[in-house]
Amino acid sequence: MLNWRRDPGYEQRMNALAIRIQQTKNETEQLKNETEQIKNDSERIRREAEQLRQENAKGRQLLASIDALCFPPECSSTPAPSTAPDSRPTSS
Repeated sequence: MLNWRRDPGYEQRMNALAIRIQQTKNETEQLKNETEQIKNDSERIRREAEQLRQENAKGRQLLASIDALCFPPECSSTPAPSTAPDSRPTSS
């Protein structure tokens, strides 16, 4: 007959190991979720940045149009002669 003694700490070690395995699985799943959230946030920020770039370009175009209409290059410090619809050019 074998002289076999049961290891007194075996069950405790196995339970502790099972708990550590479950904790590791939970942490791994949490990291996967966080990674996915970061990817989603990064994509959303990329789309928002692109939209802002487009809006900024439109704004710059509008400002350039406003400048061209309100401040034409031929604008000088002397006022232009009146060109009212009922006025006629004078001939000398």
